Amino acid sequence: MRIALLEDEHEQAQHVQQILADQGHPCDSFPTGQAFISAALHRSYDLMILDWQIPDMTGLDVLRDIRSQLNWPVPVVFLTQRDSEQDIVQALDAGADDYLAKPARPAELIARINALARRSNPDADKEELHYGPFVVNTSRRTITLHGELLTLTDKDFDLTLFLFQNQGRLLTREMLLERVWGLTRDINTRTVDTHMSRLRRRLGLNPDNGFRIKTIYQRGYRLESMSEATAEEEPTTA
Repeated sequence: MRIALLEDEHEQAQHVQQILADQGHPCDSFPTGQAFISAALHRSYDLMILDWQIPDMTGLDVLRDIRSQLNWPVPVVFLTQRDSEQDIVQALDAGADDYLAKPARPAELIARINALARRSNPDADKEELHYGPFVVNTSRRTITLHGELLTLTDKDFDLTLFLFQNQGRLLTREMLLERVWGLTRDINTRTVDTHMSRLRRRLGLNPDNGFRIKTIYQRGYRLESMSEATAEEEPTTA
């Protein structure tokens, strides 16, 4: 999991980052709310950890901003010195998924993160996944469309599964390279663009089959269900 951390105290940020790194979770740390929000809207994170008291705004303000602008429910955990019942209730009511008091206890923090990961991806252990007319068999590594077996490479399968599992979420090219190709160094992201173009054709990802891959200019891609996309695009009437 790639995690974003909002923490203005350098030593505390390093402590949390080390806990996460020990479990294989890369973590980007930000000391201000504005820097955190900017990164959250332009990068792809699996989970976010927020402090409450930061220099330019409150963690609660950051949470509300993130919830109003992101188009998918990224799990959010508060990690803060404020531990009154009123603070906890306020954060949870604003959209936080969990709340922990400082200092971070490594085993508890990781356990709660793992629990949130399971809740956010309940289909992770299923062998057969259904997405409209598409059926993905994770054991056989096959995908059918309207019952017809599609001809895909291993990388096509990995990319398709990742798209379906993150439906509606902005996926940056860098994240796709890291998660699907296992590449973390800086390389030409045209690799992703080439595969996306080919995948649209091979899978029949078009409105007739209920899904589309939308290109988000200078940011990445998002797999959208046409029913949800149409609902968002329809003008409201008084």
